[in-house]
Order: sequence, then C-alpha cells, then structure tokens
Amino acid sequence: MPINIEKSLAELEKLGADLYGKDFLLTWEKSDKELKSVFIIAELLKELHAKNVPLDMFKTGLAVSNFRDNSTRTRFSFASACNLLGLAVQDLDEGKSQIAHGETVRETANMISFLTEAVGIRDDMFIGKGHTYMQEVAEALDDGYKNGVLNQRPAVVNLQCDLDHPTQSMSDMLFIKNHFGGFDKLKGKKIAMTWAYSPSYGKPLSVPQGVICLMTRYGMNVELAHPEGYDLLPETIKVAGNNAKKSGGSFKVSNSMESAFKDADIVYPKSWAPFKVMERRTALYEKNDQPGLKDLEKECLVNNAKFKSWECDEAKMRLTKGGKAVYMHCLPADITDVSCKAGEVSASVFEKARIGTYKEAGYKPFIIAAMIAACTKKNPAKVIQSLYKSGRKRVL
Repeated sequence: MPINIEKSLAELEKLGADLYGKDFLLTWEKSDKELKSVFIIAELLKELHAKNVPLDMFKTGLAVSNFRDNSTRTRFSFASACNLLGLAVQDLDEGKSQIAHGETVRETANMISFLTEAVGIRDDMFIGKGHTYMQEVAEALDDGYKNGVLNQRPAVVNLQCDLDHPTQSMSDMLFIKNHFGGFDKLKGKKIAMTWAYSPSYGKPLSVPQGVICLMTRYGMNVELAHPEGYDLLPETIKVAGNNAKKSGGSFKVSNSMESAFKDADIVYPKSWAPFKVMERRTALYEKNDQPGLKDLEKECLVNNAKFKSWECDEAKMRLTKGGKAVYMHCLPADITDVSCKAGEVSASVFEKARIGTYKEAGYKPFIIAAMIAACTKKNPAKVIQSLYKSGRKRVL
C-alpha cells in the first residue's frame, strides 16, 4: 500500500519518539509511540527504496551479525538492511574467534565494536539464555562507551531470542496493517495463533510469543491454541492478557485448532516446542548430555505424532471468516507432501498463500533498518528527509 512520503515524515517528526541511544530487544518494553515510529520509518524506507532513492545514512561503519542459530530470512534481511543504510556487515563466527579460547562476553562485545554502529544477535534456542545474553552484550557496550573505549555506542537489535522475535512480529504487523488498510482497521479482527504438527522438535517459542504480545496491543482478538502441554512461557501469556485489556481487544487460550480458526480473519499455524521441554533441553545442553538430548528428541517426536491432525488444511480454512482468512507464517513452513510427509499446512493451502507469505517476509529488511535508524539517529525524520530531497538515485 503506497504511502504519502511528506505526510509520513511530518507524522514521524510530530510523534517525537526517542529511541536514540537505546537497543531494540523486546516489543513489550517499547511504548506505543516508539513502536509507531519504527513502523513509520520502515514504510518510509520501503517506499523510498521502491522509488530508487539511496538511503545510505551512514558513510562508514560496521554492522556485526551474531547468529547463534541457523537462519535464512533474518540473516539476509539483517545484511540487506545494513547495506541499505550504508553499513558494511561482518559476521561474528564464534568458532573462529577467541571466544573459543575463553574470551568473555564483555571483552568480545567491545573488541567487535570499535567502528560498529549496530550489533544484531540471534540466540533463540535456550530458555533463560538468549535475552540474558543480549542484555549482557548491551551492558558491556555501555561500559565501553562510558569509559572511552568506544567512540560510539552501537545499537543492539534482537534478531530472535528465547522470549521474542520482534523483527518477525513487526514485519507480520506491517503486512496485515497494509492488507486490511491501516492500524485502525485491525481492532476487532480475530487472529488464530495456533500450534501445528511438525516432524521435528525443538522449534523456538519466540514467534508465537512475539505475535500474541504484539497483536494484542492493537485491539485484536487473539486466540492462542495448542495441544495440552505445549504451553508458552508464562510471562508472555501475562503480557498478552494485559495488552488485550488495555487495547480493548481480547486474548484467549484454547486446546482446539478448530476453535481458534472459527471466524478468524487471520491464521498463523506454527509448530513450537513445549516450554517445559525447552527447559529440559537447555539443562541437557549445559551438561553436554548428548545421550539425554537424543532421548528427549525421541520422546518429543512421539508426542508430536499424537497431534498430526493439527494441520492447516482446506477444511479448517473453511471455518474462518468467509473461508478466506489470511494465512501467515514466518517461514519455512513444513508443507505436507512437499517439504515433509505430514506437516503444519497442506500443499493446497500454502500454495494459495505463498506469495502473501513472501510479501510478509519482505517487510523484515525494512523493519530491521528502521530499528537501527531509530536507535542511532537523533532525528530520523530529518535524516530521511535529507536523503529524499537529495535528488540522488540509488541505481543510475
């Protein structure tokens, strides 16, 4: 959905959100004004990029990516976001660094940040670890900047942790905002955030947690559905409930995929591992108990197999509002008879929604770039306006 650039710049300026010098770790730590500023910046960057306007607001500088788990979309989105802003990207390979020789987080954070403007971190696999690690990096950067080690304090961006996946949930939000025609059109819309069967185990909880904690802020009716025992972290359930009360929306937890799909405007069927399983998994990893991990995997796959009916198929889609709910997924989806024998979504449902899911993912580079811009520029509106008015072309 095209935007009015001048109007959006004026709105951003008037908003006066102040994220400068801060990090972007959890959406529920940010005010409505701060989230809105990131959304506006992201849409401005997307629109200006489409109009061939260069957005290199940094003339030099490094962006460091630290992926402690595998990634395709977020890894490339971070790299392209940083490149868009004029930053060079360097991947921190912990196996090739002195971390393998016992270098502390405090030391590493400073050593990689002498000319660095942003540090993106993905650490999503271990309960109680990922967000804590990001906080430790942030505290080390505060210390380095305060004591004159660093000329600038890089912004830390959460590229997924054990609690939240803010770049994903905010990309999801921009996608549905534009699908329905504005944030004001989302109030009262029902979104079904449901568990779905997968032939694998150990998938992070941060996507469903991020979705329920963000969508409840916009007056939406959010139903979280999963088989008994597949709970999310209790603190995120509490955040979602509180957000729904404040926004005038609703938040419900059920053990029925059909209940969640009934009259839903949006469905988001996605597998995740139970909270208690992830706790056990984290403890086993800390002990390097490989036999224990294999036993846990076998146990979990057997349990998952009890719920193969939790698939987003044509019959369940017919339960949605008008049978035409928007299908969403963070990708890659486990597609029945395509990527696996039985999975999260039927091939026919996914194929109908495939281009939509690609567009959903396409907001992520701009969300990441917006987070970096908001956290490193004192007045992002003026910076973006200067680039817009420069008359330069991105591609000649």
